[in-house]
Amino acid sequence: MPPTFARAIATVGGFTMLSRVLGFVRDVVQAAVLGVGPESDAFLVAFKLPNFFRRLFGEGAFNAAFVPVFAGLLATEGHRRAVMFAEQALAVLLAALLVFLGLAEAGMPYLTMVMAPGFVNDPERFNLTVDLARITFPYLLLVSLASLQSGVLNSLDRYAAAAATPILLNLCMIAAMLGLAPILGQRGRDGVAEALAWGVVGAGVAQFLWLAAACRRANAPLRLPRPRLTPEVKKLLKLLLPGVLGAGIMHVNVMIDMIIASLLPTGAVTHLYYADRIAQLPLGVVGAAIATALLPLLARQIRQGDGAAAQASQNRALEYGLMLTLPATAALMALAEPIMIVLFARGAFSLADAQSTARVLQGFAVGLPAFVLVKALTPGFFAREDTRTPVRFAIVCLLTNLLFNLALMPWLGAAGVALSTSLSSWLNVAMLGVTLHRRGLLTVDARLRRRGPRLLVAALVMAGAIFAALPWLLPLLQPGETLRYPLFAALCAGGALLFFGLGQALGGLDLRDLKALRRKA
Repeated sequence: MPPTFARAIATVGGFTMLSRVLGFVRDVVQAAVLGVGPESDAFLVAFKLPNFFRRLFGEGAFNAAFVPVFAGLLATEGHRRAVMFAEQALAVLLAALLVFLGLAEAGMPYLTMVMAPGFVNDPERFNLTVDLARITFPYLLLVSLASLQSGVLNSLDRYAAAAATPILLNLCMIAAMLGLAPILGQRGRDGVAEALAWGVVGAGVAQFLWLAAACRRANAPLRLPRPRLTPEVKKLLKLLLPGVLGAGIMHVNVMIDMIIASLLPTGAVTHLYYADRIAQLPLGVVGAAIATALLPLLARQIRQGDGAAAQASQNRALEYGLMLTLPATAALMALAEPIMIVLFARGAFSLADAQSTARVLQGFAVGLPAFVLVKALTPGFFAREDTRTPVRFAIVCLLTNLLFNLALMPWLGAAGVALSTSLSSWLNVAMLGVTLHRRGLLTVDARLRRRGPRLLVAALVMAGAIFAALPWLLPLLQPGETLRYPLFAALCAGGALLFFGLGQALGGLDLRDLKALRRKA
């Protein structure tokens, strides 16, 4: 693995870990003040709406289309020509987003009806969702522009500033809950939800300004020319349109989950949200770090005609993904209930809510390696400017997810919704991997074939040990128990030590790889 690739993974993963820690603080405070109810459901749908489009267009298809073109121009025509393309893309993106934002604000009741059809029969919850969504939706405009800025910085091997931007979202929302919520909260939980919505918009402003300053420091200040469909922008749009589903398959599935969950009893949307937030920790730290670092690296290696180096990079991305997600999957399956009780069971978030959310978390945990492997495999297509193949697979997986939802939801409720997303993601991994292999673009090397199964054995042993200890430990982790925090921390640390120790002994991993990542962070 090239040193810059390992360093990029460590940099992005390190800042993402810090963001996730702050995200936990945000979620703990949010759960305590909002709890599980109509106000919480309304805010979470309003928050999901701009985030869904942001992840789909900004971080997903747009980034997947923009980075290869920008990196290619950087390698062949130089820094200034690449920056000029970024400015042209910025102008077109801003114009399109302004039109979309205006239409969305005007049609927000209809958009809410599509995204949360189960709220229609509850006028109070529906109207609150519409009001909050009108506040949060401009976040899409700001964060999409920030995503373009991040693509520029990542292509220039400047990963730190872009990786740190999610921290600002958590800080702004925490500040809104501590500063604005006590004022607006005099109107009840509706006021707390409104304070959180304004915190989201403030975060978008902060993220855009932060990255604009970082681009100037990287000698890539982005001016705003008149929007024009230059040949490079047309190429970007050609890559973008079929990539909307291909890059955002997981996010489309999550949105389908929310639509289905809105049809379940009040609180299901909230249970899905908090379970997804826990599952997003390893996904964000590992999956986003690998995808962010891998795409520009593969684009450069392919443009330079170095197919062997590209295959080696892809193999190491898969190996690192498995090394860090298999233990996380085992831990989330075994520790789902303790995690939810220790982190969230306080204030307005009851013990019963924690137990219900734990079952949803186990459904997401089944697909955690798949979520990360998708992020490690799709750059193999996007770096070659192929966004059409993933979109065909996306359609199959969307339909599969919907069918699984309809089959499992009556039996498992919200947990069935989460499990459906996991199963459809594994199908996506299979199709992406097999297609790359058939094209001669991915051959699993000896190191990955040797280490992968041994990592799986180590993860299964760790999960078995935790399950065996839980009957004795779970009573000590309940709310009010004085030792629950140190005991939970010891349980997590013990599981990690068991996995990495056994993985080293079996030859599934080399601890020197982890030390190298830490040194390069």
